[in-house]
Amino acid sequence: MSKVNEENWTLIIKPENKFWDLRLGELWAYRYLVRLFVRRDFVSTYKQTILGPLWFFVQPILSSVTFTFIFGNIAGLSTDGLPMMVFYMSGIICWSYFSECLNRTSSTFTSNAGIFGKVYFPRMIVPLSGVISNLMRLLIQFLLLILFMIYYIAIGANIHPNWAILLTPLFIVIMAGLGLGLGIIISSFTTKYRDFTFLIGFGVQLLMYASPVIFPLNEIKNPLYRTILEYNPMTPIIEGFRYAYLGAGTLSPGLLAYSAGFTAVVLVIGTVIFNKVERSFMDTV
Repeated sequence: MSKVNEENWTLIIKPENKFWDLRLGELWAYRYLVRLFVRRDFVSTYKQTILGPLWFFVQPILSSVTFTFIFGNIAGLSTDGLPMMVFYMSGIICWSYFSECLNRTSSTFTSNAGIFGKVYFPRMIVPLSGVISNLMRLLIQFLLLILFMIYYIAIGANIHPNWAILLTPLFIVIMAGLGLGLGIIISSFTTKYRDFTFLIGFGVQLLMYASPVIFPLNEIKNPLYRTILEYNPMTPIIEGFRYAYLGAGTLSPGLLAYSAGFTAVVLVIGTVIFNKVERSFMDTV
């Protein structure tokens, strides 16, 4: 017994019962593992594909062309005076980042049960690394949007970037936090209720149509419908992003503050639930 007491342990793993004991300091201690998971995600996503990382460009271009043909030309939806291609691409890029973060993190426990059952590390590292790896994809697609903007500005299109570009880091943080928070909440529920696995796929798709991805918020004249859309925390982000880079759309400080507050609440609740579930999820997965 005395020999054990004399050991100089560098790490002690013990059960925690406090509801607010989130152990966030461990994330910094295991930061090297975050880099490892980010690299794994980036490499494995397009492994054994012909185009490889070029899919980062192909996906938003094909989606924008499809939306231009269906919603712009056939349905005749307004694009707020902007070229259809950049209007749809700006919404698609924002929504894709949010939805990818949500989809990736929502399967954290079920997809990584094998790893979690063999070795200890902070479980929050997995969803966090997914958000960071998706950020790399967002930045690449963002460069694609800039190239299209330069082309349309050169031919005289009505595109006017402005000072709100400085809010870009805030837009990205809110999208990342919202996707992470909702994702880890859903992931925590799927350990017992696999129904959420089936709901998340088409649920995210349906939510896209309740966001100003394919239409500008200014075109919604019905006060009730407009209010419902404004309660969607992604609405101020997409509208603000378009206002900043394209010069059209709505930048509302009040709605942006609401979106940031909503994201903060969801992220805190999600972190608490996630850390509570991770202590016993292996019994139910």
